[in-house]
Amino acid sequence: MPATSSSTKSHRKNPGSQSALRHLNQQRLIECLLSGPSTQAELARQTGLSTATVSNIVKIMQDAGLVSTEPITSSGRRALNVRLNSNGAVAVGIDFGRRHLRVVLASLGYHIIVEETVTLPLGHHAEQGISAAVALLNKLLLESGVDRSAVVGAGAGIAGPIDRRSGTVAQGAILPEWVGIQILERLEEALDLPVYVDNDANLGALSEVTWGPHSGISNLMFLKIGSGIGAGLIINGAPYYGAVGITGEIGHATIHEYGAICRCGNRGCLETMASTTTMIELLGKGSGLHLEPEDIVRNALARDPATLRVVDDAGLAVGRALGNVANLINPEVIVVGGPLAGLGDILLDPIRRGLVRHAVPVIGETTHLAMSSLGARAEALGAAALVFQHAGFKQS
Repeated sequence: MPATSSSTKSHRKNPGSQSALRHLNQQRLIECLLSGPSTQAELARQTGLSTATVSNIVKIMQDAGLVSTEPITSSGRRALNVRLNSNGAVAVGIDFGRRHLRVVLASLGYHIIVEETVTLPLGHHAEQGISAAVALLNKLLLESGVDRSAVVGAGAGIAGPIDRRSGTVAQGAILPEWVGIQILERLEEALDLPVYVDNDANLGALSEVTWGPHSGISNLMFLKIGSGIGAGLIINGAPYYGAVGITGEIGHATIHEYGAICRCGNRGCLETMASTTTMIELLGKGSGLHLEPEDIVRNALARDPATLRVVDDAGLAVGRALGNVANLINPEVIVVGGPLAGLGDILLDPIRRGLVRHAVPVIGETTHLAMSSLGARAEALGAAALVFQHAGFKQS
C-alpha cells in the first residue's frame, strides 16, 4: 500500500570529516541496495565510488551486521554479492503527543529494536519537543548499538491536522504551540535525516494495516480517543487525505448543537463530550483529584460506578458520530486506539450501541469494531512504517 502522507527533502550534506564522509558513503550503498542485492563492482558503478572504497565500506557494514556477502560468478568472473540484512535498515518512528514523546527504532522485518517514552510538559513548544526527540534518538542509537548509517529515515506523528500545501501544523491541533511551524523542514534540520510527517491518527491507521492484524483490509478507519479525537482513513487500500490533507476531524462533528463551546469555536462537538480531557473534568469535579487517562482505565476496570457512567456516555456519543461516518464511507473495520485502549469492551460496547443505532442497519451489522492491539505505540509504529514505504521496502 503506497503511503503518500508526507514529503521529504534531500538529505543534507554532512561536514567533510572522514567519519562524516564514511557515513554518507554507507548511506549511498544502502540506497543502492534497497532494490536488491548487488555486486561490489555494480555498487561502485552506481555510486561512482572506487572499488577499493566500496570494498572497505562493505567490510565495515558487514562487521556491523548491516549487510551479508556471498561469492558468486558474474559474467564468468568471481564477484562478491552484497545483500542488505533485514536488520540492516532501521526506521525511526516518533510520536509527539500533548504530554509525551515516544521514539521507536524498527527493523525492516517490522521488529522493534528499542523504544522509549518520556514526558513532555503540557503546553510545550515545538522546539522543546524536537530537542527532546533528538536527544532521545541519540540515546536509543547508543544503547542499542545501531549504527546511524543504518537509519534510512524518520517518521513523525503530530497530534493535529497538517496542511499538505504548506507542510505546517494547522489550526485545531491539540498542540497549539506547534501551529504554523514548518515541521518537516525543522525536523530534517534537527535530526539530519530524511523525514516524513503525518497526523497521528493517520499513522495509527497505517500501523493497523502494517504492524497490526488488519493487513488484508482495504477500507479501515482508525479512531484515536485522547485529549482530542481524530480519525485516520484507509480507503481502497490507500491513506485518504482529501484536498489539503485535513481529514478525519471527527472530534469536531456536532453531537449537541446547544452543547459546550469547543476549542474550535463551535458548540457541542464530539470532543467536548468524549475526549479524555472531558472525562477527567467530569470525574474530577468535587473530588479535587488530578486524574490521568490511566486512572480512567484502572477505575473502570475496578467497576467504579461514576467512571463506568462517564465512559458509557462518551462511548454512545462516539458511536453516534461513527454511525454518520460509516454511512458515508462504509468501512470494513473501525479500530479504536489511544490511551483508553485498555478499557476493551467497557468502551467498545457503548460505541457499538451508538454505531448500530445511528448507522443504516446493514452497515451497522457488517462493520467490525475492534480495539487496537498496538496500544499506545500505534502512532510511533505507523511512523516507522511510513519510512519503510517511502524508502521502497516491502514488508517481510
